[in-house]
Amino acid sequence: MTTLRQAFLNHMAQTSAFPLMLEIDHAAGVYLYDKDNKSYLDLIAGIGVSCLGHCHPKVVAAIKAQADLYLHTMVYGEYLLSPQIRLADLLTSHLPPSLDSVYFVNSGTEATEGAMKLAKRYTGRMEFIACRNAYHGSSQGAASLMDDPTFVQAYRPLLPGIKHIEFNCEFCLRTITEQTAAVIVETVQGEWGVRRPHGDYLKKLRQKCTATGTLLILDEIQAGYGRTGSLFAFEQYGIVPDILLLAKGMGGGMPIGAFVASQEIMKVLSFNPILGHITTFGGHPVSCAAALATLETLLAEDLIGQVKEKEALFRSLLVHPEIREVRSAGLMMAVELSDFDFVQAVIKDCLEEGLIIDWFLFNSWSLRIAPPLIISAEEIRKACAIIIRALDRNTAA
Repeated sequence: MTTLRQAFLNHMAQTSAFPLMLEIDHAAGVYLYDKDNKSYLDLIAGIGVSCLGHCHPKVVAAIKAQADLYLHTMVYGEYLLSPQIRLADLLTSHLPPSLDSVYFVNSGTEATEGAMKLAKRYTGRMEFIACRNAYHGSSQGAASLMDDPTFVQAYRPLLPGIKHIEFNCEFCLRTITEQTAAVIVETVQGEWGVRRPHGDYLKKLRQKCTATGTLLILDEIQAGYGRTGSLFAFEQYGIVPDILLLAKGMGGGMPIGAFVASQEIMKVLSFNPILGHITTFGGHPVSCAAALATLETLLAEDLIGQVKEKEALFRSLLVHPEIREVRSAGLMMAVELSDFDFVQAVIKDCLEEGLIIDWFLFNSWSLRIAPPLIISAEEIRKACAIIIRALDRNTAA
């Protein structure tokens, strides 16, 4: 009889030569459990997805309740579906007035794609400017925004008209002109190993975009939904984007994303041509029900208010001669070590002790930490102790 492991290798498309191959049986809170019931403290939350932890009771209840009513009914935007409408209403009520129109999709990549189409249609321009070492998704449009040849060279030609600037480089803002449809930046750079905007960089970027009639797209696919200590990271920097990208933590573990803009901007997708952007499964009722429960829970409980305190605890405990730097924006953290091999050795050692950590696409010499926001102080201490022990063992080796 074929084992699950054999079937995985035989029939599941592989994305690397070294998958973790943990055989997950069930999950709850900050823990995953394998088929032997070994627990793993999940310090990456499915790469920032499970902000309320795994199988949060309110999210699961919302999923079950909606599944009893209806699943897919019609392509996006045709029927009045309560989970979509209630989610859009609650979401926009916690955004600035100019972000009052939501287009639900299935993922962060799709949010990027939709925003790119929207920017081209609204401005009549084709040029995009993105930051080096940024990641906005893997489909061809989103991948065109990447500058790292490692991940895109094999798939060229990609979209033309893409320029790249350095994040936090004010001098680079001169690249933005009246030919630029949009500048897309992560409010906090994720895959470059958690890089926060410096000083008034985002304000000056906003000013330059306004002056040139360029749309500013903020990617908060990783940084949104409380991860940095506010519901949306841009709230901490005194600016408002023209288009906001959301996903990951949005669905509490279910697949959903969104791009959000003003009604004035968004309406151009409805004419010349009609159905300017369509999706079959975007805004799926069950995903929207889960996302609504997630947002209601984040707003009702003090999880976001605890983020900075938990961040400080992590930083106080992650002290070791092999740690060169700890960069953080709330519970979005990078622990910089010496090189990729050392990082991989520590990740493997932690996994054996029942702790899941990860690395970054463009910063492979740093450990990724992005736990569920529900993580307790006791669990933080436990996780950091495991990391320190792994550093000790691999330093000695």
